[in-house]
Amino acid sequence: MASRLGGSGKVAVGIFSSRVAGLAREIAVAAFLGNGAALDAFSAAMKIPNLMQNLLGEGVLSASFIPSYARLLAEDREEEAGRLAATVLSLLVALTGVLVVLGVLGAELLTDLLTPGVSGDRRDLTISLIRVVTPGIGLLVVSAWCLGVLNSHRRFFLSYVAPVVWNVTQIVALAVGGWFVFDAAVSTQGTSVINADARGLALVLGWATVAGAALQVGVQVPQIRRLSPDIRPRFTVDGPVREVISRFVPVLGARGVVQLSAFLDQLLASFLVVGAIGALRYGQVLYLLPISLFGMSVAAAELPAMSAATSADAEAAARAIRARLHRGLRRISYFVVPTAVAYVAAGDVVVGALLQRGEFSRANTLQVWAVLGGYAIGLLGATSARLLQSALYGLGDAKLPARASIVRVVVSSIIGVLLMFQLDRVGVGPDGLQVLGDLPAFGPLPPAVREAADLPRLGALGLTIGSGIAAWVEYWLLRDRLQRRVGAIHHAGGVLDQTLAGALAAVGVTVAGRFVIGDIPPLLEGMLVLPVAGVAYLLVTKQMGFPLARAVSGRPPARSAHGRRATGPGP
Repeated sequence: MASRLGGSGKVAVGIFSSRVAGLAREIAVAAFLGNGAALDAFSAAMKIPNLMQNLLGEGVLSASFIPSYARLLAEDREEEAGRLAATVLSLLVALTGVLVVLGVLGAELLTDLLTPGVSGDRRDLTISLIRVVTPGIGLLVVSAWCLGVLNSHRRFFLSYVAPVVWNVTQIVALAVGGWFVFDAAVSTQGTSVINADARGLALVLGWATVAGAALQVGVQVPQIRRLSPDIRPRFTVDGPVREVISRFVPVLGARGVVQLSAFLDQLLASFLVVGAIGALRYGQVLYLLPISLFGMSVAAAELPAMSAATSADAEAAARAIRARLHRGLRRISYFVVPTAVAYVAAGDVVVGALLQRGEFSRANTLQVWAVLGGYAIGLLGATSARLLQSALYGLGDAKLPARASIVRVVVSSIIGVLLMFQLDRVGVGPDGLQVLGDLPAFGPLPPAVREAADLPRLGALGLTIGSGIAAWVEYWLLRDRLQRRVGAIHHAGGVLDQTLAGALAAVGVTVAGRFVIGDIPPLLEGMLVLPVAGVAYLLVTKQMGFPLARAVSGRPPARSAHGRRATGPGP
């Protein structure tokens, strides 16, 4: 099937496959490690390779290396292109090699910088895991380089589906370790005590991330060698290499601002009770899923066309970009609005169906639902902002997106700090929510209380509420700049009314369905309720005339008298 798709379709299929595999990985993690101290330690340790991959990997290489490499290929300067690819790879390997050594030797310092609020077993395991997972940095960055080379040769599918191997390796390691070697006991949940089995399983998972990264590179190497057989280590800095480096540094700084937000959230969460870091991890997986599938895919598809539109006169360019923005925003809204509403109103069904088994309890489900609900506040804003960023990049404006990211980080942190200590006094128990401390609160609980809390707490919800509000601040800043350049931008044609009406109908179906079926296992509940809710959303939006609903249901929009499809208000 992938061979019949265009480039954007192959990217979408690859991203979807890797995200589904990532979700399956989190399901396995929840089943075997739950949401306790061991999971907190593993999540904290993985921030290092994730940061390096995001900083040195896909986004930065896409903006710096791919344009130069692809241009040389287009000009039939394949020998120069090969030298450029080899030099960039050599420089990346050297840089990441130094970072790996520093990470392994400085694991204690990194732990104290990343999670200053943790202590005891959580701190010890985090240090050990950083030493294990840090070597994976270089492999993940090399995989990003492979993606750049393959995409420049228009080999899209393999590079985007390769992360499936990384995720599957971790799933297999968890299954083998959890079923045949270790037995991570439920009694460790909610405390800082990490028994030998939970510690061993976390370390197995850490080694699996390194092995999976090696396999992720390995599946791409044969095709790389066929496309560029003469790539050899080299460090000659010539004109094309200097061009890449000149782009690399500023883009690295802009990406660093974005990554700072995730680091601040983890740093702040380390001052909350056990389980807050893990709850953020699970919530982020579900939060980023629609952003990746709908925001990134739409933004990637529209960027080339919006960039090309700038070659026309100013008025024509503004009209073309505005039309593409409206179409993209409508498409994003159709999928993201019901997702956000579902996360807020029925997130426990989603979380329970995916994660509630094994070590992951009902109380953990409610905790992650709360975290997810906070993220959902800004889900539409965050996803739409991806498209607005692409429009500004197409117009040659890279400064405003960077400044808007800084504002987002500041706003998110201020609101998060104000709320997280209040909500960390609220526990999720068998009898519902319980206030377990004095309010209002202006500082963290004592370390002994944080490390020995016996109920999941909602402190992480404060951080995600801050993130949700800050996402809308960033959206409005980007929108304001674009409106000055291309004119009024909005979710046109009553799209929000249509999608919100459909989403509310789906929620009503969910509530009614849960009442009818009663108390059943969460996986079965999700399998019965969620598909029916999706059908209800599709039928309502189709009845209201949303063109994309007709396309999804298999009925294309009607053709006009001239033989062209009627576009109407939708995408």
